[in-house]
Amino acid sequence: MGTVFLMTDAQVADEQFLVLVNDFLASGEIPDLFPDDEVENIINSVRNEVKGRGLLDSKETCWKFFIERVRRQLKVALCFSPVGSRLRVRSRRFPAIVSCVAIDWFQEWPREALESVSLRFLRETEAVEDSLKSSISKFMAYVHTSVNEISRLYLSNERRYNYTTPKSFLEQIKLYQNLLLKKGKDLKAKMERLENGLEKLKSTSAQVDELKAKLAAQEVELKQKNDDADKLIQVVGVETEKVSREKAIADEEEQKVALIAQEVEQKQKDCEEDLAKAEPALAAAQAALNTLNKKNLTELRSFGSPPSAVSNVTAAVMVLMAPGGRIPKDRSWKAAKASMARVDGFLDSLIKFDKENIHENCLKALQPYLQDPKFKPEFVTTKSLAAAGLCSWVLNIVRFHAVFCEVQPKRQALSKANAELAAAQDKLASIKAKIARLNENLRKLTAKFEKATSDKLKCQQEAEATACTIALANRLVGGLASEDVRWAEAVKDFKQQHSTLCGDVLLITAFVSYLGYFTKKYRQDLLDGIWRPYLQQLEVPIPVTPSLDPLTMLADDADVAAWQNEGLPADRMSTENATILSTCERWPLMVDPQLQGIKWIKTKYGEDLRVIRIGQKGYLDRLEQALAAGELVLIENLEEFVDPVLGPLLGRETIKKGRCIKIGDKECDLNPAFRLILHTKLANPHFQPELQAQCTLINFTVTRDGLEDQLLAAVVNMERPDLEELKSSLTKQQNGFKITLKTLEDNLLSRLSSASGNFLEDTVLVENLEVTKQTAAEIGEKVQESKVTEAKINEAREHYRPAAARASLLYFTMNDLHAIHPMYQFSLKAFRLVFQKAIERAPPDESLEARVLNLIDSITFSVFQYTTRGLFECDKLTYTAQVTFQVLLMSKEINAVELDFLLRYPAQTRVTSPVDFLSNHSWGGIKALSSMEEFRNLDRDIEGSAKRWKKFVESECPEKEKFPQEWKNKSALQRLCILRAIRPDRMTYAVRDFVEEKLGSKYVVGRSLDFATTFEESGPATPVFFILSPGVDPLKDVEKQGKKLGYTFNNRNFHNVSLGQGQEVVAEQALDLAAKEGHWVILQNIHLVAKWLSSLEKKLEQHSEGSHQDFRVFISAEPAPSSESHIIPQGILENSIKITNEAPTGMHANLHKALDNFNQDTLEMCTREHEFKSILFALCYFHAVVAERRKFGPQGWNRSYPFNTGDLTISVNVLYNYLEASSKVPYDDLRYLFGEIMYGGHITDDWDRRLCRTYLEEFIKPEMLEGELLLAPGFPLPANMDYNGYHQYIDDALPPESPYLYGLHPNAEIGFLTQTSEKLFRTVLEMQPRDSSTGDGGVVTREETVKALLEEMLEKLMDEFNIAELMAKVEERTPYAVVAFQECERMNILTSEIKRSLKELDLGLKGELTMTSDMENLQNALFLDMVPESWTKKAYPSTASLGSWFADLLARIKELEAWTGDFSLPSTVWLAGFFNPQSILTAIMQCTARKNGWPLDKMALQCDVTKKNRDDFASPPREGAYVHGLFLEGARWDAQAGIITDARLKELTPAMPVVFLKAIPADKQDLHNMYPCPVYKTHQRGPTYVWTFNLKTKENPSKWVLAGVALLLQV
Repeated sequence: MGTVFLMTDAQVADEQFLVLVNDFLASGEIPDLFPDDEVENIINSVRNEVKGRGLLDSKETCWKFFIERVRRQLKVALCFSPVGSRLRVRSRRFPAIVSCVAIDWFQEWPREALESVSLRFLRETEAVEDSLKSSISKFMAYVHTSVNEISRLYLSNERRYNYTTPKSFLEQIKLYQNLLLKKGKDLKAKMERLENGLEKLKSTSAQVDELKAKLAAQEVELKQKNDDADKLIQVVGVETEKVSREKAIADEEEQKVALIAQEVEQKQKDCEEDLAKAEPALAAAQAALNTLNKKNLTELRSFGSPPSAVSNVTAAVMVLMAPGGRIPKDRSWKAAKASMARVDGFLDSLIKFDKENIHENCLKALQPYLQDPKFKPEFVTTKSLAAAGLCSWVLNIVRFHAVFCEVQPKRQALSKANAELAAAQDKLASIKAKIARLNENLRKLTAKFEKATSDKLKCQQEAEATACTIALANRLVGGLASEDVRWAEAVKDFKQQHSTLCGDVLLITAFVSYLGYFTKKYRQDLLDGIWRPYLQQLEVPIPVTPSLDPLTMLADDADVAAWQNEGLPADRMSTENATILSTCERWPLMVDPQLQGIKWIKTKYGEDLRVIRIGQKGYLDRLEQALAAGELVLIENLEEFVDPVLGPLLGRETIKKGRCIKIGDKECDLNPAFRLILHTKLANPHFQPELQAQCTLINFTVTRDGLEDQLLAAVVNMERPDLEELKSSLTKQQNGFKITLKTLEDNLLSRLSSASGNFLEDTVLVENLEVTKQTAAEIGEKVQESKVTEAKINEAREHYRPAAARASLLYFTMNDLHAIHPMYQFSLKAFRLVFQKAIERAPPDESLEARVLNLIDSITFSVFQYTTRGLFECDKLTYTAQVTFQVLLMSKEINAVELDFLLRYPAQTRVTSPVDFLSNHSWGGIKALSSMEEFRNLDRDIEGSAKRWKKFVESECPEKEKFPQEWKNKSALQRLCILRAIRPDRMTYAVRDFVEEKLGSKYVVGRSLDFATTFEESGPATPVFFILSPGVDPLKDVEKQGKKLGYTFNNRNFHNVSLGQGQEVVAEQALDLAAKEGHWVILQNIHLVAKWLSSLEKKLEQHSEGSHQDFRVFISAEPAPSSESHIIPQGILENSIKITNEAPTGMHANLHKALDNFNQDTLEMCTREHEFKSILFALCYFHAVVAERRKFGPQGWNRSYPFNTGDLTISVNVLYNYLEASSKVPYDDLRYLFGEIMYGGHITDDWDRRLCRTYLEEFIKPEMLEGELLLAPGFPLPANMDYNGYHQYIDDALPPESPYLYGLHPNAEIGFLTQTSEKLFRTVLEMQPRDSSTGDGGVVTREETVKALLEEMLEKLMDEFNIAELMAKVEERTPYAVVAFQECERMNILTSEIKRSLKELDLGLKGELTMTSDMENLQNALFLDMVPESWTKKAYPSTASLGSWFADLLARIKELEAWTGDFSLPSTVWLAGFFNPQSILTAIMQCTARKNGWPLDKMALQCDVTKKNRDDFASPPREGAYVHGLFLEGARWDAQAGIITDARLKELTPAMPVVFLKAIPADKQDLHNMYPCPVYKTHQRGPTYVWTFNLKTKENPSKWVLAGVALLLQV
């Protein structure tokens, strides 16, 4: 028997598991799996078999035999999903997973398979007619395949992953069968109830006459019974009288008996008291007897002549015991001895002595003895112990008798009294017996009377009941007259429904099974646009209710009303979601980013709901308890990958006949009542197909309409609370009415249908009916009233709808921002707060219309501010533009087609521009526009008025100019569309102007919000999240604010934790303490502790409720470079106030921000105020320039530097100190300190250092105090002003943003502005609501594209240079020849790498080699037209795309081939064609140095720019070289004048004429009127520096330094 080891994706909790699987698949064993002793046992257990096979039983052989058997008998089955990149990465990391297995790829089931499977299951379904089964199976298959197609569209349009699997299909069939059964039963039950009700109504009328006859007979009987009862009552009266009389006599006798009994009791008491006195004497006598025994009596007898005291005692005994009082004469000792002859008899006689009856004579005769003083036991004891005992007995007996004689008369009296009492009691008993007889007689009579009375009453009740029943019957028939008709109609409807049941249930099954995760539009498209039409066109049509709404079949009005009362939003989508959640059989999984669904669930189920989270402490134990108890469990905040331990629960993989389920290693009892709801707050989760098959995904994401209604309620609630309260109570009331009516009708019908026998006697039923009727009537009236009221309320509320609609639009625009950057996450909860505050802030107005406009403005601006403070500068315009476009689209102020053109720019291709001032691409845009009605003839106008248009196109700021001809009258958007075609570089400015025109200037001003204002919005549940940017420290603001409010490190209420290196515990302790005590916590750089972030999220959530109200958290983190590496949890981002503290963009904002670091006090602190203020303002301008110059890329700065406000503030401190310390302004010192130390400390590139120095030389010089200094063209250094005056001066005098402000040419921004504009429109386009359909026609696959490209490249690549052969050709190895060899070697290295990698990839694509990550990277690069990284490493710097790069490579090879043909220097050298251009330039100097014998280190290159082009030269110069292929950036070369001059607009990198380079001694260089111009290989500048060429200039070289002028080898 074989054994199977089955492993699925879900079970690979850790990738390390696969190391073992990989080893096992490759070799059949896992090293060190068994300990040594087990290995020994295994070897011994197979040893005999090994011997039996005739093999040597060595250790190795036995182990090998065991492993072979394992490989033969153990089957490994790996079930891995191909979705995503996980399988691809795994197969690369663990090759045996692919190479050592047989791959069975389970493809999507084809339509035939789906039909066949569903038909097979439907054959067992009896509720469906056989003729329809085939059609139903076809529809089910069609539903499944159509959902797959729409899911692909859903992914491309909405970026949402929705999967279906065969399991989803099987679940659809199962749900259909179960729903059909359930709905069939429900329908049948409803029909039976109604038919039963109708039947009962019909039988009611027939019964009324019978009841009347019955009532007449009952009335006769009742009269007879009344007479009988009256007669009996007289007899009972007489008998009662008798009993009363006898009872009086008995009472008298009873009193007498009581008196006698009292007397007897007293006498008895006296006797007993006296007898008690005799008791001690009797006891003493008994005690005396006890001292006597046979022995001592015998001893007494043995006395010969005893003492007189002893003989007196014996004599006294004889006297006392004398029978009959005959006292013996002889009382001598002898006689005494004789009486004691029999000792036993004597003792016995003493004991039995009759002490009550002693004879008088005996007592008399005894007196002398008693009077004898020696007759005392104490005395006698001395003589004889026995005699003493007898003495004591005699004394005590006599004492007892004396008392007894006293009591005797009393006892006789008592005896007499007892006799009297007995006689009296006998008399009383006889009287009582007589009374008992009389009572018995009376009881019988009374019983007879009572029976007669009860018979009379019963008869009376029966008569009344009959009368009542008649009345009820009449009421029932009358009351249900209308129901009779309605129910008959309903039965008819139900029968109709029954006929279409199989089709209706089929449609709702598809709805529940597949539509949950789609948005509203896709649900409608599938249901109405795809599924319904298919039902119509089937050969055997399935009967289905026309225009069936799935909701009506799954939930009635009462259910929906109840849900809405529990807090479910009232929009259609939410109702559908709730219906799916209540109906689906798989576990529902709610995708609920705004937490509206979970709020409803928690309200709906309340205490019955168990809420747990995966990873929570002890969550599996809680789950286990819930499973056993059959509870409802909500697992909230799921991540994309669910803990594998829950796999069996999600898949309902039960064991032990469905009684248990396995969770981890434990078998947990499963109660059938157990239910599970899963929930995630991820906005767009990518769940694995297997999880989507196990659950029903339901998209609870709020819809725009739904949110609009909610926000309308909120705005009206704040503006008109009376209205909203009324509306809310009306809604609840109406929902209540629906529920009440349903309950009443159900109650009535169930009573009617369950009423058995004579149901007409059921008063409750009839009364219930009347209540139902009455309530229904009342409700009807109230519904009518409330409809009128609701209409009025709605009319009043509608005035506020524009504000709610705007807010809803703003929320969705804001919510879409996460597509731009994953840091941009906003919660609906936070948005609501902003919305609320905006309403409070809106200025009031008498007119409602004006107030609504104020509300709209306040809401828009508040949301804008809230959002933009958390956006990077580069995204702010994108967001503002999107808001503007959406607002205008909603108000229908702009045309969607025109907006689409602006964003998409579908320019016509293969067109040639007829005018020189427009490129072909721009002309393509103009042609595309001209085909639209509004832009007809635009192309003709431009051609016809080329001069005017040229002037317009080439103006510096065309967006500010008027358009030529009638085009100036076009709308703002239409002008934007034209500008998009002719000047794409100006679009950012144009869009900013457009926003300003449409929304107002406050939306484009770059002043940032004060931190104190932001702080007011924070709270214990709202942390402040700083998104870090280089060169900015936002936490200074926090410290400043803390100081102001008394939160400092010294006060121990301010905790600053910098995360990393095990600081997580410190952070958690700080948070716990701060939450309790109300402290502040700063958590810096949380991006460094990725694993701890989920704990932080839970911790913040935990402290968001019930914490101290002063508790605050401030978080900082760097943004991830790409969305894949983003790790900050959504929960932290959503609930935080996000602040980006980037350096602002634009000179205006930068200059304001630089000045914001100071105040009036700063300006007044220096004694030399004028100098201090002038240099401070110049420093602020300098700071703004160096910070903002970064945006121009390498033309601005070769490298990017983190200049920050600290540099500026320290520079100002230095300035203050120096001015205070010296009498003259030390300009040189100050420039050196600022340029080389404060700012220069950041700078690592010499050319950048030169730039920084030049700026300071231009801005800080003596002329500044004479009022002659221009900081920029048109912006003189301001005169002496106060602080606010300087801010005002900036607003008034600073020219509009342009490169001139930085000393650059306008061309400098064309490149980056064009890119920025393209990015802006591309991003806004991506944010537009999508609605595209995809066609599959003629799509070329990725592999085919790459293969074609790869083959083309391999074909074009030449053979490598044969270096040995080339060397043999060279006679003299001149410096030029050496350079050629070096270039050939480097080219060989590059081309061999290209060939190797391309051939390897070719084999990989053919399947002959395993694809490695390098091969995959190469494939991606080829497909994306990028130069692969492995080639770049061995190549020269380049910024070109792959196509241009490869063409350039072939050109370089060609150039090298030409040069190495005869090794003579080309007539003009293509400097850009070298791997190392420095080598050829050095070679020029080496040749000259060798020729003239000059030292190489004392030489320089002289650069003379010729007036000729490459083709004008036929041979190289005698000395030096002609060089071509240079481009000038930032200026142009005036060939006629032979100097650098200003560039022409839009001519970014004009080509240089051929340059003649020759070597000269360094000291002979002419540096007068020269600009030392750096030469770089590419646009990137910086590290691609080659050389410095001195170019002639008439103007000050500093102009070209500031303009960033450089020579480039590639453009």
